[in-house]
Amino acid sequence: MNEIVWPTIDSEHLIVDSKQMLILEKEMFSDGMPQEALMEKAGIQISRWLLKKKPLLKHGITVFIGPGHNGGDGAVIARELFLKGFYVQVWCPFPIKKTLTNNHLNYLTSIGVTKLVEPPDANGKELWIDAVFGNNQTRKVDEKLIKVFNQKFHKKSGKVISIDIPTGLCPDKGEPFLDDAVKADYTLAIGLYKIGLTQDSALPFIGELHHIDVGVPISKLSNVDKKIFKVTYKDIKNIDLPSLPKNSNKYQRGRTLLIAGSEKYPGAAYLALKGAIASGAGFISAVLPGIVAESIWQVAPEIVLKGTMQCNQNGNASLLSALKNIDLSAFDSLVVGPGIGIDSDDWQKSKDYLIDFEGLLILDADALNRISESKLGSKFFLERESKTWITPHSKEFLRLFPNIKSESSVGLALNAAKEFNISVLLKGANSIVADNKKAWQLFGTDSQTARAGLGDLLSGFVAGSAAIDLTFCKNITTDFFAKYVLLHSFAASKSKTGSNASAIGDELSKLMRNRKMRQIS
Repeated sequence: MNEIVWPTIDSEHLIVDSKQMLILEKEMFSDGMPQEALMEKAGIQISRWLLKKKPLLKHGITVFIGPGHNGGDGAVIARELFLKGFYVQVWCPFPIKKTLTNNHLNYLTSIGVTKLVEPPDANGKELWIDAVFGNNQTRKVDEKLIKVFNQKFHKKSGKVISIDIPTGLCPDKGEPFLDDAVKADYTLAIGLYKIGLTQDSALPFIGELHHIDVGVPISKLSNVDKKIFKVTYKDIKNIDLPSLPKNSNKYQRGRTLLIAGSEKYPGAAYLALKGAIASGAGFISAVLPGIVAESIWQVAPEIVLKGTMQCNQNGNASLLSALKNIDLSAFDSLVVGPGIGIDSDDWQKSKDYLIDFEGLLILDADALNRISESKLGSKFFLERESKTWITPHSKEFLRLFPNIKSESSVGLALNAAKEFNISVLLKGANSIVADNKKAWQLFGTDSQTARAGLGDLLSGFVAGSAAIDLTFCKNITTDFFAKYVLLHSFAASKSKTGSNASAIGDELSKLMRNRKMRQIS
């Protein structure tokens, strides 16, 4: 039986690193695709994209042609726009090294395209097209060239478009090779998205990111190792989760337990519970600090209180006081961590209860910080035989996994997931969900999800949603995790009454009324 993949494996969703892209191109060439044909296709597709945005072209176009095949793409663009009647000029900041690019350049001058001898004026209103290096960049470039581009960008006298990768930006890390890189208003990724373009560090440089399809065969994409998927709100409509039987009772709609909050951080418990309620889970239980437990019936009367947690003199919650009197086997999912505070001694005494829990364990916030400070450290995850999902932001991740290295955040998440047999949500502007084989990079999501309290809301929502789906799929995979995270962000984007955690929780509730998303637009 073929594996069901979300989202689909195609050039719009798959993300690759620079080496993977080069391998795919070489395979296409070895199969008979001429380099000239691929260059023509890329240049013509970009020209068509530009012709749909004619206001960008009305003051003319200057194409910066690089020494390699990215420069050749730029030369094709220049030719096509010139033949459509636009004023086009080109400038070559470096000597041309590729014969094919040089041939295109010679043809441009033969048909009347102006070839500049000096750098163009950054004060002009014409569109600048950065076709200098693209995916083959491996080192720093001339600072003067980047400075010229960024003068144009900051003056806003005309737009800047980068072809494939902004010059000076590492296609794998998404960081400048030196101190700066070209800042583009638009970046047009050719063939497939390069991993550097979707990293948080790349956001100041890429502007609007668009995909240019050049027809990479699906058979080639299916063979790419360590698949990384770019997911956006457009992919919401393709989310497929198990349908609930009409005759299911509350115990058949998921049983989840939340251990959250402390005297120090009581609000975290309320928010996590709000997320769980929004999921539509049938049976939500909680162990809460006394200060929250006393009033929870007023704000969330549907919550079944399983016990209260003692707190130490610093206001941090005692997990041992919560766990020692509870039968955890009664729950499909368990979330621990939002707002519990840090108490290393308490963690040492209570960790075995969590190691032995056979359901889905979701660890967030202070639970992760307790692990980081414990004697066992991240080896805690190796002690567990059952499924574990974690939700760190970048600083929490570095504290948990100081020895995990990678050029990108996606690589960090994948490597940690593989080494510790867990699923990782690495939170950021473009959050990442990963297991040991695949990763889902959220892109273009609402910036309002990066606010205090929304992580607590998310952890509760994930716990409740997973509990529901675990009643139908006893071994839910990491793509479910990615779907929940995307839905949470989508709810933030749809919230009309405000961007605070409570308002977004209300929007989540509305969203999950039709829990399987068949009516989401």
